[in-house]
Amino acid sequence: MNKEYVLSVLIPSRNEMFLGETIKNILKNIEGDTEIIAVLDGYTEPIPDIPKDDRVRILKYKESIGQRAATNEACKLSKAKYVMKTDAHCSFDKGFDVKMINEMHDDWTMIPIMYNLHAFDWVCKNGHRRYQGPSGKCEECGEETKKDILWKEKRNPESTSYRFDNTLHFQYWRDYKKKQKGDLVETMSIQGSCFMLTREKYWELNICDEKHGSWGQQGVEVACKTWLSGGRVIVNKKTWYAHMFRTQGGDFGFPYPNPGIKKAREYSRDLWINNKWDKAVRPFSWLIEKFDPPDWSNSKGILYYTDNKLDSKIMKICQDQIKVGAKQNKIVSVSLKKIGFGTSQITLPLERGYLTMAKQILAGLKSLDTDIVFFCEHDILYHHSHFEFIPPKKDVFYYNDNVWFLRLKDGHTLHYDANQLSGLCAYREPLIKHYEERVALIEKEGFSRRIGFEPMTHNRIEWKNKYGYESWKSRFPNVDIKHTTNLTNARWSKDQFRNKKFTKGWKEGENWKIPGWDDLDKLIK
Repeated sequence: MNKEYVLSVLIPSRNEMFLGETIKNILKNIEGDTEIIAVLDGYTEPIPDIPKDDRVRILKYKESIGQRAATNEACKLSKAKYVMKTDAHCSFDKGFDVKMINEMHDDWTMIPIMYNLHAFDWVCKNGHRRYQGPSGKCEECGEETKKDILWKEKRNPESTSYRFDNTLHFQYWRDYKKKQKGDLVETMSIQGSCFMLTREKYWELNICDEKHGSWGQQGVEVACKTWLSGGRVIVNKKTWYAHMFRTQGGDFGFPYPNPGIKKAREYSRDLWINNKWDKAVRPFSWLIEKFDPPDWSNSKGILYYTDNKLDSKIMKICQDQIKVGAKQNKIVSVSLKKIGFGTSQITLPLERGYLTMAKQILAGLKSLDTDIVFFCEHDILYHHSHFEFIPPKKDVFYYNDNVWFLRLKDGHTLHYDANQLSGLCAYREPLIKHYEERVALIEKEGFSRRIGFEPMTHNRIEWKNKYGYESWKSRFPNVDIKHTTNLTNARWSKDQFRNKKFTKGWKEGENWKIPGWDDLDKLIK
């Protein structure tokens, strides 16, 4: 084809009985230079009747390659400025393509208003009708039924606002819809059955990342990639599409296997909550703070503890860095002498030691009134990206193992994946339960290696209140300053580790050089 199109409508389809109807509807309603590229992804059922038209191109795969891969293959054929992915069971507004293109910006992802599609009814010879669903005999008279194709949009409900919950599951968001004013409105996420963006952005953002698996989490992926790359997700209320929602079971279910969703969700949670997407210019927490969805409204606090043995100048540098990173987060400090740091300050008249440290932590946890707690020690430079993390589970302790060690006397730098108490983040209530149990045990038995420092990272003790633990990595590392007054000894060579598995990710850097920290030597000196 020599014609240059402005928009390519990409339709991945597998065993889709209504693909032909969808294509006919698009051809009927486009008013601009728009083409359709449909993918027959390993059909095991009869291929539907597809209109023959110069504006329609068909890709066929004998074996299924998956919904994301099929969309990518369709996009590879496009030369248009814009691409719109849509499901193979949708109806569209007259001139939807022109109405979308007229409002587009190059860094936006845009969707129309979404209605439900009343695609067909089951009708028997006696005229009884049953709303679209699995095939079967008439429920009123028992006669055989046939499809009566209607292909009509249902104007209620009218969906323009979407989000995901704290497990990254899709949700409609009716309350936020009340805040949307005008014809072009923002939405936190999308439903995934129809979206448009530039072809350049599609590839730049890898909008259908096949690492997610065949399908699932499409709306979360598209929305997060758009927002976190600096763009916007916009609903264009000047036009609409209608999407047919499937009824589970029989011959009218999902064409791709549901187990694929589990993989997609696990990958998606790790990618976004742990800020692992390398093209992000905004942290995931930015998106949560912007929209303030109800499931995510957990307050954050910082528990800062010190034994007052650190050089005061180093302590001040680390405190100032916490203030920069913590922003509006509440800070409770627990020290053995007055230090004048934090929004709330606790001084315990105790001697330095392991039991004292556990008591300091417990006192700070009880003083805080936030849902989430970040542990902060006096000799760590915390990068602001550390405080972007949001723990996805309430019964798991999370350790940021993106930490570099800095030997103060000569500036030597070292990294290995270390789960340290100074990198712990978790929900406050389980932390309180654990530290109440920990303090009682140390008071009874004294501190030992069996108890250890980092809660739940080994199985040497059968705690009454048992929680899980996981590692995560901030976008940029924290800096653990090793000096002469550390409570625990530093290890600078692999042979100092009895178990070499704890040296995973071993990397020695240049003196005073750590990623994300410019002029570190000047900051410290």
